[in-house]
Amino acid sequence: MVWNRHDYDEIPGTYVFDGKRASSGYALNRMAFSFNSEENRKAFAADMDAYCRRYGLSDEQREAVLAGNFLKLLQMGGNIYYLAKIAVFHGLTVQDAGASFQHITTAEFKQKLLDNSKGFQERLDQVGGYWHG
Repeated sequence: MVWNRHDYDEIPGTYVFDGKRASSGYALNRMAFSFNSEENRKAFAADMDAYCRRYGLSDEQREAVLAGNFLKLLQMGGNIYYLAKIAVFHGLTVQDAGASFQHITTAEFKQKLLDNSKGFQERLDQVGGYWHG
């Protein structure tokens, strides 16, 4: 398949979950979706490597899953919501994973979230209580 270039392709550190990334991350995201089943979560926890192979992950994806390298998984087409499911197996929270994307500590990431939220409630009040982007 031929993929078109986009303006966002040139923004450093930006990994848009578009068709190209969704296609390359299909097996990874399919595997993470399987964790909706308790039986599958148990099977993954028992042997992560074998479970990754069962879903046909590339060696690079499999190694990133086993290492908990969430930035690499994001770059390889991992959907952020599904990556949160993988983070749990590494004893991490969504905030831990978010911090790893930015190469900062979890405490720094949480502070960044708080700093970015300043004035948000006032903006919500101005637009009637709903965020419209």
